[in-house]
Amino acid sequence: MTAAPRVLIVDDESAFTEMLQEMLRSSDAYGSADVSIAGSYDQALSTLCADAYDVALFDYRLGARDGLTLLSDVRARGIDTAVVVLTGHGAEDIAVRAMRAGAADYLNKAQLTVDALERSLRHALTLRAEERRFRALVENSSDALMLADEIGRLTYVAASVEQHLGWGPDAMIGRSLLEFVHPDDRAIAGVRIDEALRHPGEAILQELRLRQSNGAWAVAEAVVVNRLEDASVRGIVVTARNVTDRRRLEEALRESQKMETIGQMADGVAQDLNNVMTAILGYCALVLDELPDGHHVRTDVEEIRAAGGRAAEVTRQLLAFSRRQVVQPQVVDVSELVGQLEKLLGRTLGSGIALVIRCPRPIAPIRVDPSSIEQVILNLAVNAKNAMPGGGRLTIETMNAEVAETPESQRPELSPPPGQYVRIAVSDTAGVLDEETRRHIFEPFFATTRRGRASGLGLATACNIVKQNGGYIFATSDGEGCGFQMYFRKVPIRLSGAERRAWQTVLLVEEDDAVRALAREALHREGYIVIEARRAADALRMAERHSDEIHALITGQTLTHLTGSELARRLGEQRPGLKNAFLTKPFRPDTLISELRDALTAGR
Repeated sequence: MTAAPRVLIVDDESAFTEMLQEMLRSSDAYGSADVSIAGSYDQALSTLCADAYDVALFDYRLGARDGLTLLSDVRARGIDTAVVVLTGHGAEDIAVRAMRAGAADYLNKAQLTVDALERSLRHALTLRAEERRFRALVENSSDALMLADEIGRLTYVAASVEQHLGWGPDAMIGRSLLEFVHPDDRAIAGVRIDEALRHPGEAILQELRLRQSNGAWAVAEAVVVNRLEDASVRGIVVTARNVTDRRRLEEALRESQKMETIGQMADGVAQDLNNVMTAILGYCALVLDELPDGHHVRTDVEEIRAAGGRAAEVTRQLLAFSRRQVVQPQVVDVSELVGQLEKLLGRTLGSGIALVIRCPRPIAPIRVDPSSIEQVILNLAVNAKNAMPGGGRLTIETMNAEVAETPESQRPELSPPPGQYVRIAVSDTAGVLDEETRRHIFEPFFATTRRGRASGLGLATACNIVKQNGGYIFATSDGEGCGFQMYFRKVPIRLSGAERRAWQTVLLVEEDDAVRALAREALHREGYIVIEARRAADALRMAERHSDEIHALITGQTLTHLTGSELARRLGEQRPGLKNAFLTKPFRPDTLISELRDALTAGR
């Protein structure tokens, strides 16, 4: 049930106020209204300031002052009581002025009836309810809404502004809008306000930087509309939408697209160089196999192989940078891998950060994709650089580690399972991490902004790569800084021994002629029967037509129409027992033979 409205009658004639009270008592709609009387301007103002009323009836004549002035004073104090203006004159100009001043309605005393009073009160109460609903929408808007006068001084600030800028209405009302605009944007903001003044009702758009209460600058899309001539508004409406996060994401996207383009270029260059270096290194190995120790040419060939190895390392780093290196696990010496990264890490970190590398020898081998692990280490180094803008120290250590059976080793968030591992530790001096940050640091787009850690996918990507390589990664923090511990299981070292001569048939698929010729020669020397194909489609046809058994497929992952994995899957459907060995370029002949033997003996 709707509560009875509270009505305030403001009139200095007691006879008229008694008549109005009688009319209200005889009204079917408002007979139960809670009615109060104010006999003067000052009494009315103090009454409205002290208590809330739904509607007020203002006499136009109130001694030396009038009801319209009282209405202005009431609105200036933020009182939203609906006001109906009463006059005994019935002049149209007073009615127009009353409505422009914000009155809900206007009544002529001489023609006042109960029905007319009921209609006026109903209209005023409905209008007040609609205004309150609209105000609630404005106050809870996702945009910041402000009103300014003709000189740019703020006259109204919605509560939603505080969500975007941190300023409350009291801190902004009465001040110039331009005070909150970035100095570099004030000139264009003034131009847009002048444009709005010249074109009432037209929406003027401009992107601006607005000052927040914490001193930061928010990028906002502002819309300015001149409503000075609108009696219900009487101001310049400024609506601002905070697009700071959107602009930041757009900038990150542009940077990502730029890096993607650079990565594509690096990938193309590296793939071509890889093919060339594979042939150079492979044939060097074949020549060295034929040269006896002490031969005068052997030293020259070894120098060529060493230089080619350095060039091959550059191409591998380019592929890691472009993120197009297919994951190819192999047995590696992680201390040697970190040592090869030292120069690249030094250039990445710059002169302000000291790089300390501790990689003791010997260290147990691990089976990982070397390019992927290089990418992880580079990601962690860049993360540390962002966290140490004033300089610091980055330490990378490798060591053999044994995880014993303890209560902690049973908690996967704290420790890897018990076993023999190689541990890679990357630590900085950027300050400690709190426990909450440590728990969430590998989540995508989680940013430890207090320490300047980069947001985005860097740490999440590093975590995924470590897991894809069968490892474990943990974030730690001591009194000096933050650290990341990576654990990879040791692999047994296969003892060398005499191998019997091969006899199996292998299908070799490689698009580069020089690389294919090298692989063919290496395989022939070991006794393998080789079926060659340049393209995936050729390989599928040859496999279908070959009547004898094919024991293994040798191919790279980057073919023109199919990936190596897809080709292996389709050939496996034809020949279920087919083994697969994937080329990781550049390769040495002995590495190729070793990978093939591992593939052929797998599953026995």
